[in-house]
Amino acid sequence: MTDLIKTIEAPVNPNVPQLFSGDQVSVFLRIKEGATERVQEFKGTVIAKSETGTPTFTVRRIASNGIGVERVFLTRSPRIEKVTVHRHSQVRRSKLYYLRERTGKRARLKQKFTK
Repeated sequence: MTDLIKTIEAPVNPNVPQLFSGDQVSVFLRIKEGATERVQEFKGTVIAKSETGTPTFTVRRIASNGIGVERVFLTRSPRIEKVTVHRHSQVRRSKLYYLRERTGKRARLKQKFTK
């Protein structure tokens, strides 16, 4: 049974690195508009990761006029061109849903420094 599931599931996308909650990332996604195809960048903070079922990660950014926009990406999606990690933040929980109520300086996360 598990062999059947492994043959059906999508292959791992090599352009997606290992992500953690609190990472500042840019996700470059291929968008199809009519007959043309272009690459669109979505820059924000990873607020959640899901490994069960279909692996996904949620990225949140603040758009114009302070409106928060969240987008869920499939980790194995062939539409993802590349994901770049700009910085790692120090967090104490895996789901950062509390950032939804915060704006401005209160929504900032401390940067994690590695030796």
